Amino acid sequence: MLPDATLPPPASLMSLLAWLGPLFTAPSFRSFTMLACGFLAQTGRRTVCGMLAGAGLSRAWPHDRAHWFFARARWNPDDLGLAVAKLVVALLVPAGDRVTVAIDDTLFRRRGKKVWAASWFHDGSAPGPAKTGYGNNWVIAAIVVKLPMINRPVALPVLGKLVIKGTNSASRLWLARRMAQTLAGALPGRHIHIVADAAYAGGELNKLPPGITWTTRLRKDAALHGLPPERTGKRGRPRARGARLPSLAKLAATADFAPVTVTRYQKTATIQAASLTCLWYSVFGSRHVQVVLIRDRSATGYDLALVTTDTATTAAQIIERYASRWSIEIGHRCCPSSWIGFSRLSSLFFFLRFSGFGLGGCPAGAGVVAGRAVPALAELG
Repeated sequence: MLPDATLPPPASLMSLLAWLGPLFTAPSFRSFTMLACGFLAQTGRRTVCGMLAGAGLSRAWPHDRAHWFFARARWNPDDLGLAVAKLVVALLVPAGDRVTVAIDDTLFRRRGKKVWAASWFHDGSAPGPAKTGYGNNWVIAAIVVKLPMINRPVALPVLGKLVIKGTNSASRLWLARRMAQTLAGALPGRHIHIVADAAYAGGELNKLPPGITWTTRLRKDAALHGLPPERTGKRGRPRARGARLPSLAKLAATADFAPVTVTRYQKTATIQAASLTCLWYSVFGSRHVQVVLIRDRSATGYDLALVTTDTATTAAQIIERYASRWSIEIGHRCCPSSWIGFSRLSSLFFFLRFSGFGLGGCPAGAGVVAGRAVPALAELG
């Protein structure tokens, strides 16, 4: 805890916080700064009151000042999320590299008649055979980075959208596609690689702009087609797709598998993989896709099938990119669902998790980032 309410925040942390000052009014920015310090200093539950206690302000400030900051203060959670995304890319993604973004949803269990947008949703982490739970369902977009002190990818959440049944926001894929486009607009000149599980594949992806690629798990019943044939010069509309391809099992039986060395889940191994270029017309329309069949444990057939719109990348790179998606699952476990209370609170948590390197709010992580922040922030303008 901060022993004195007037103790200024560390200079290293302020180099990060100060860049976000224009997103707030002056009074709100002071509240934001103190709550951020309280979050990082708090070793117990990081609730709103817990952040006040962590900052040593539980007796100096009225509690409604902190609650007012989230409920009524003038700041936009999307603006904060995009500012965090720019910081993450400027500090942790090398210049010219493509930005990998993992997308997944998580359930924040809540009860009560007045809980906004609460309903029954699938919850893979629920105990027992019925994988359902009641509460708020959030779709999270996290930038995947590599840190020098950790030997696995780390997912840093930057945007979150609430699933609201009975509206356009009821579709998680619709929300995911919009977040991907928002990030691409905030990061001009950077190619965005989206990785998501099999739930994030559907006709909504027909609307993806060229600067965004999408990698996901391929369903066994996917209707794949060959590339459209060359135009014949005859009258009439040219064919938009080729002949229907066999099932994945039949494709795997005739595919030429080759050994590839990949690093995933903190292990390096040699596996068998085969790839082909085709169309998944019902999902990506006329955009060419690369299908990667992976044979890891089986002697025949395939163990996992991936599909990506990134046709210029090797099969090994696609496999490693999809494996990095697991970092967002680890993030869900490391960040209790109580972190995601409502949109404004979640945006603050996303920023604080970035500033603490996702290590449970470790202030040392913030100092490491801040040490590199000054030149990078100057480039951001």
